[in-house]
Amino acid sequence: MDTLAETLNVRLAKWEPDVAELARKFILEIIDLADQDALDILRSRSVEQEVLDLLDEY
Repeated sequence: MDTLAETLNVRLAKWEPDVAELARKFILEIIDLADQDALDILRSRSVEQEVLDLLDEY
């Protein structure tokens, strides 16, 4: 098994059930986007935060 998959498996077992379920949902969405070669359309959280910070300045 891949190191990432092993780490995810361990973390999912440790997290609260609602957090683990949300993580599963996000991961499945990312897998689906990767299958469609569409990962580049995801907004980066850091870029989104930069835009929000700029808007707050005005």
